[in-house]
Amino acid sequence: MRILSQLSILHLLWAALVLCQYEDYDFEDEYEQEPDHQIPYYFNPNTQAEVPRFPFPVVCAKECFCPPAFPLSMYCDHRKLKTIPNIPSHVQQLYLQNNEIEAVPAGPFTNVTFVREINLSYNKIKFHLIDHGVFAKLSNLVQLHLQHNELEEFPLPLPSSLERLLLGFNKISRLAGNALEGLPNITMLDLCSNLLDDSVLKEKPFSSMKNLMQLNLCNNKLQTMPPDLPPTLMHLSLENNSISHIPENYFRRLPKIIALRMSHNNLQDIPPNTFNLPNLLELNLGHNKLKEVFYIPSSLQHLYIEGNEIENLNVTLMCPTLNPLGINQLTYLRVDQNKLTSPISSYAFFCFPLIRTIYYGEQNVTADRPARLRTPVFRRFLTPEEYQEAEDNHETPDHETEEDHTAEDNYFHPYF
Repeated sequence: MRILSQLSILHLLWAALVLCQYEDYDFEDEYEQEPDHQIPYYFNPNTQAEVPRFPFPVVCAKECFCPPAFPLSMYCDHRKLKTIPNIPSHVQQLYLQNNEIEAVPAGPFTNVTFVREINLSYNKIKFHLIDHGVFAKLSNLVQLHLQHNELEEFPLPLPSSLERLLLGFNKISRLAGNALEGLPNITMLDLCSNLLDDSVLKEKPFSSMKNLMQLNLCNNKLQTMPPDLPPTLMHLSLENNSISHIPENYFRRLPKIIALRMSHNNLQDIPPNTFNLPNLLELNLGHNKLKEVFYIPSSLQHLYIEGNEIENLNVTLMCPTLNPLGINQLTYLRVDQNKLTSPISSYAFFCFPLIRTIYYGEQNVTADRPARLRTPVFRRFLTPEEYQEAEDNHETPDHETEEDHTAEDNYFHPYF
């Protein structure tokens, strides 16, 4: 009986400690005002690896918070930290974003064994202040956030276990040809908003990445398409560069591409069948210098070609033949800020029977002021909820006049 009583007392003490941790920490005080530029993180318990369960509250750095419900996660974000606190060996998710950290020494990671995700984004980390091999020894690390720092070089070496690497918004201008060879499991690499130019890509740094599915190179200094991308690629982001040409057959070795984003470049023409891709769903070529439309693959659902110099939506170029065995899947087309003087031909609806929205917006017909087509937004097949959403977003056409009703049969009615 005495032993049972002692066990009961220990159990009550443990429950009281857990309750106190809940009561002492006010989530609203710390997290109710997230910065506008940061998407809040929602914890996924499925990411935690198998480790022993802890019968008592686990060790947590005094500068941080370890939620009792998720004791393998340690939150040290938004605390104005200048150094990384010591990390307990059991931690799997480590959040250090939005601090003032400049260096990543090996000391705090001495006993780390199970860590799978580290978020060091929005700090002031410099490449020469990262201890050599500090990340490489973390053999279970699968996700590393280092975006919005002051890195001048790629943070080598890294562990081969890594799957997602985010390095956007740094000052990286060099990328050795073998920098990525030791990272066979990388599926997502973000290098947007750095200082990469064509000379960096001459050594074909991405060719060895056999599992890469998403590559972000937006907002760099590229003038040509990156060479020798792996055939596993599904998402490619090249916005805000200075690319002026897509080589013919460039995408032949990238048959799995689902989304291609190349807005804000210098493209002037598209070689025939450039986008004859079986899986392409989204294509964004807005804000280039295109004068003509191009072939639309049957799989494509969303097409963005706003901000170009297109004068006519030539359906013959977009859809040269009708395929009775496969229906074109295009549902959304954005063509505002071009030089259109009339809507697309009604023949387009034979080629694209599923189209739901064509956003014409304002057209740059004259240099003095933009012009608006009679139907700024064409919509059909809308549910009442979708129509209300369109009105809330100011995407419904202006009220038609009697003159509009007289001429409406000349092309099509904006609503079906």
